[in-house]
Amino acid sequence: MYRQEEPEVNLEKLLEKLRSFGRRLRIGGGGGLGYIVLGVLVVALVIWLATGFYQVQPGEQAALRMFGKFDSLQDEGLHWFWPGPIGSRNVVRADEVRRLELGVRGGTQVLSESLMITGDADEEGAPGEAPNIVDVQLLVQYDIKDIEQFLFRVVDPEGSTIKDVAETSLRQVIGSRPIDDVLTDKKEDIQAETKILIQDLLDNYEAGIRIREVKLLNVFAPVQVQAAFDDVVKAKEDKARIINLADAYKEDILPRARGDAARLLEDAEAFRQERIALATGRAQGFIAILSQYRGSEDVTRQRLYLEAMEAILPGIKKVIVQDDADVIVLQGQDASTVVPLPSTGNSP
Repeated sequence: MYRQEEPEVNLEKLLEKLRSFGRRLRIGGGGGLGYIVLGVLVVALVIWLATGFYQVQPGEQAALRMFGKFDSLQDEGLHWFWPGPIGSRNVVRADEVRRLELGVRGGTQVLSESLMITGDADEEGAPGEAPNIVDVQLLVQYDIKDIEQFLFRVVDPEGSTIKDVAETSLRQVIGSRPIDDVLTDKKEDIQAETKILIQDLLDNYEAGIRIREVKLLNVFAPVQVQAAFDDVVKAKEDKARIINLADAYKEDILPRARGDAARLLEDAEAFRQERIALATGRAQGFIAILSQYRGSEDVTRQRLYLEAMEAILPGIKKVIVQDDADVIVLQGQDASTVVPLPSTGNSP
C-alpha cells in the first residue's frame, strides 16, 4: 500500500491561535504589539516550511503533488517539498511484491469467483448444449512499475481493478478451452495465457502494475463427475508413465543394436579384406609361376607332368620307355603300365 503524508502543522489552527493571541494582546495593551505579532508570524512560517521535510525509506518512492496535480517522483533519502496546503506527497513501497487470491480468501473458498464455464464442444464442433463447470482458484503476484499511473490514473488499482481484470482474463481463457485441458496437462499454458491477458488489460487501463507470476492453486471438477475425471487423470498419468518406460527401453535397446550392427559390419569388412588378400596372394603366386613357366616351358611342363603322374598313379608298377628304347621299371603294387616318356622337343 501507500501512506498519505499529512502536514504536521494545521495552518488554519495556527492562524486561529495567532488571532486569539493578538486579541489578548490588544486587550492587555503594550507598545511592542506589532513586533510581537510579526515575530510570531515569522516563527509560524519557519515551522510551516520545516514541515516540508520528509524521509523516503529504501525501497520506497514519493509521488509529489503541487496544488493537487502530479509534480515529480523522489527516491530514497531526505527531501523537502512544499508543505500543505500547497503541496502533498504519497510515499509508496515500490519494490514490494503484492499478491491477489481469486476464488479463495485465507483458505475459504469463494464460489462466486471460482466457478467458471469451460469451452467444451459437442461432436460436430459446435458449442455443447450443457458446457462443463469447473472450480478454479488463482494466485496473482504483482508489483508497481509506474507510481504515477498506480496512484492517479485508476481508481483502486490493487483492489477492485486488478481483481476484476484477473477474473475476467481467467474466465476468458477457461471459456476457450475444454475441461480436460484445465484438469490435466495444459495448466502451464493456461497460466501463461492468463498472465499475458491480465498484463495487456492493465496496460490499457494505465494501472501502473506489472504482473510477476500467475499460478493456478486448485482446479476441481464438478462434484457429480469428480470420480470420472479422477479416472481420466489417472489414465493419462498411466499413459505418460508407459510412454516413458517405452522410451527408456528404446534408449536401452537401440544403442546395443547399433553396437551389434557396427560389430558385424567390422567383422564382415575384416573377412572381406582377408579374402581379398588371400585371393591376391594366390593370384600373384600364379603370376609368378606363369612367369617362370614362360622362361623355361619344357622343364616346367615336364616337372608338372611328373607331379601329375605321381598324384594320379600312386603305388602302382610303372614302366618308363625312353626314345632310345631303354626301359626303366618302377615297382608297384598294381599291374604294370607302359608310359612313354615325352621327348624334350615334343608335347607329351
